[in-house]
Amino acid sequence: MSGLPPETWPNRSASRIVPLAPHRWHVQEVGEGPNALLLHGAGASTHSWAPLTSRKQSLYRMFVPDLPGHAFTRSPKGRARLPDVAVDISALLTNQNAQPDIIIAHSAGAAIALEMTRRGLVNPKRLILINGALEDFRGAAGWLFPILAKALALNPLTGLFLSSGSGSISQVRSLIRSTGTELSDDDLRHYADLFAKRSHVDGTLAMMAQWSLAELNRALPSIETPTLFIHGANDKAVDVSVAKRASAAMPNAHLVVLNGVGHLAHEEAPDRVAAEISAFTETVPTH
Repeated sequence: MSGLPPETWPNRSASRIVPLAPHRWHVQEVGEGPNALLLHGAGASTHSWAPLTSRKQSLYRMFVPDLPGHAFTRSPKGRARLPDVAVDISALLTNQNAQPDIIIAHSAGAAIALEMTRRGLVNPKRLILINGALEDFRGAAGWLFPILAKALALNPLTGLFLSSGSGSISQVRSLIRSTGTELSDDDLRHYADLFAKRSHVDGTLAMMAQWSLAELNRALPSIETPTLFIHGANDKAVDVSVAKRASAAMPNAHLVVLNGVGHLAHEEAPDRVAAEISAFTETVPTH
């Protein structure tokens, strides 16, 4: 079916398209065992989970979608608010018989996982949140960045402007390095392909423009699901203090800090992340 990733995309053989209004989802399914939902962060795609899925495919049936508007998932404008994304992913899970026993989520994906859980859209036995982006920007950025993102998302030329010439390895390396993460050229090439894709840039901007986490943060004390926060100490995109506050607010959460690791911990240190997940989920009951 058209719309699939190129043959060189990680786990391409596990890719399929799921038309489920209002989206045309790109999903991957890898492994066997209890259901695990993997949610990537803003600006990423299923590819970012490849280092982890290769280490966990003998333990879980891992269901990995591209978020709305990202990579190879086609989405309408106006469906990027956190509650909308939570509802739409839940509908996808129901459609695909993939209700998760555990959820592993990175960055903005962590907010989606918590939103789905607090609304009762999913009932996971464990949550693993990697470098979770769980707070709105503070200070001047609190009002400046959302306004900027909205202005960019409303400008039809923005995606074209940003995507043209944005796909060089050197530019992508600088961007990824600014988050505190170092990746190989092979890994950076997938991000370069994404950033050269206008629809992906537009989808990322739309999510940023509509993102608001205040209500979710107020609800954290009500989320009783056992939760593991994993956070890279060198994260320059989301400070480790965010994970400290969120884990302290939740009744059954604890935090593991990985020294020498940045924002993309699951890509930069997959063995260490996989080991922490294994220790936390070894006694997970299934539905």
